Amino acid sequence: MKAIHFYNPFLFLLFFCLCTSCTQKELETNDSIRLNQVGFYPSEEKLAVVVAEEAAYKKFSVRNLKTNQTVFKGVASPPRSSSFSPKKTAVLSFSEIETPGRYQIEIPSIGKSEPFDIKGRLLQDMALAGLKAFYYQRTAIPIEEPYAGKWNRPAGHPDDNVMIHPSAASPGRPAGSFISSPKGWYDAGDYNKYVVNSGFTVGVLLSLFEDYPAYVMQMNTQIPESANTTPDLLDEIYWNLAWMLTMQDPADGGVYHKLTTPGFEGFITPADCRKQRYVIAKTATAALDFAASMAQASRIFTAVEADYPGLSDKMLEASRRAFDWAVKNPDALYKQEEMNKRFKPAITTGAYGDRSADDEFFWAATELYITTGENIYLNLAEKYAPKHFTLPVWSNVSGMGCLSMVRYGQSLNEKGKILADKMKARLLVYADSAAKNAELSPYAAAYGREAKDFFWGCNSDAASNQGMVFLVAWLLTNDTKYLTNAIRNMDYILGRNATGYCYITGYGYKSPMHPHHRLSASDGIEEPIPGFLTGGPNPGKQDRCEYPSDIPDECYIDVEPSYASNEIAINWQSLFTYFAIALDASLTAN
Repeated sequence: MKAIHFYNPFLFLLFFCLCTSCTQKELETNDSIRLNQVGFYPSEEKLAVVVAEEAAYKKFSVRNLKTNQTVFKGVASPPRSSSFSPKKTAVLSFSEIETPGRYQIEIPSIGKSEPFDIKGRLLQDMALAGLKAFYYQRTAIPIEEPYAGKWNRPAGHPDDNVMIHPSAASPGRPAGSFISSPKGWYDAGDYNKYVVNSGFTVGVLLSLFEDYPAYVMQMNTQIPESANTTPDLLDEIYWNLAWMLTMQDPADGGVYHKLTTPGFEGFITPADCRKQRYVIAKTATAALDFAASMAQASRIFTAVEADYPGLSDKMLEASRRAFDWAVKNPDALYKQEEMNKRFKPAITTGAYGDRSADDEFFWAATELYITTGENIYLNLAEKYAPKHFTLPVWSNVSGMGCLSMVRYGQSLNEKGKILADKMKARLLVYADSAAKNAELSPYAAAYGREAKDFFWGCNSDAASNQGMVFLVAWLLTNDTKYLTNAIRNMDYILGRNATGYCYITGYGYKSPMHPHHRLSASDGIEEPIPGFLTGGPNPGKQDRCEYPSDIPDECYIDVEPSYASNEIAINWQSLFTYFAIALDASLTAN
């Protein structure tokens, strides 16, 4: 038998082509390599995660795409797993690369990552888009092309003819009468306006101004008010505060819970909506969230009297009256199903109900005390103070009061300082617990280590607000472990996670294209309005959509009907916007 020699030209060419094909296949982009799709700051930690058991202990390299040079070589971590997912991950660390540029990770036999950037002011553009998102949510005015580009639209919902629902009737405003209640933001993917959620949202954004005023003052979101002397953040907040003020009954100081149609509108443009809108029942939680955010806004808007004359005093008076009403009506909680048994038309839109107003009393009393210095409010803050720090969410706002007490602790009287010190200690206990061993988790982040981390709105109410609290802890202690863990949570939100999504519309190479958002769905434009955070993985699957997985951190689907995983909401947006702006401000200064 004749021997086959490799110098045979035909066989050599065949062998070369096969090898080349094999190599090309090995080096294709592989979605299992997950990283922050916006990129990395030059001097900070840089990690990627590979969702593949065989990636453990693998050698990898990082290539500079401009020079085509390999600039780093490393070895992946041992395999990692969680208690709720059968999938294994391995972590790649390449923090030593600090030169700005565009890069790509390569792993033999696995593939390449998508290209990524290393640069300063990394989050600036996205943070600005996060704030600009509120402009797109405005009601009652046209969203014009000079400010909105292709996402411009006609005005909708002037709300100048809003009916008093029987649940909200009073001697001066009987059922069936009308009030004017314009302005404000659409709450979420729907077109209604809710005081509880608006108050919380405003409080978060006002806190952003209080914590990072220098950064915020130089932000230009290109909104109609950008030419005035007030920072755009405060101009945007005003649009919602102005609506909230109309939701207070001038006769007794009580605050209506929401302004809504009886049921949700369809996926049509605001200008096409025709259903009658109502104000619904006064509640203690609405009154207290109103009181808290108005008191907080009052002390901030004193600095912009030139653009908003008299507003500060007006808001403080409104805050006091709402608080007094809640003190007299502490059990006036919103219970939609019970209400619908008594009054018609039945209301089936977002309830924003609650079983207790204790946390709202704490937040409102705290803000009124800080603004006025009056001990009557401090005494009530002490009465309702939480025993443990809890991440702030609309349904538990005690964390908002804690953050404000910590923020102003050194300027308070002696009794106030004692309470502020307690709140600070409890916040740091939480931050230490959340940060412990975070770097060893499957996605190298404090968030996402337990199945309970995933629920309706978790990208905001567990990932973003935890990142926000890490940054507060860093400001309080200068301990860089908190800053690092804030970065890790942002990395998770922006792509280093089990789904591989960057959860911000318009950013990253794999981001939501079909959010549950009537404005985006009805505008005839393929891309959704940019800058919005979507809710995130939710094993509850309340929308009954067909999800791709039952694993808690993979229970997400980018389809319009998925309100349980893919909706947007102003409260979620406020927490993410705070987090993104605060992180960029921190790392820019750092």
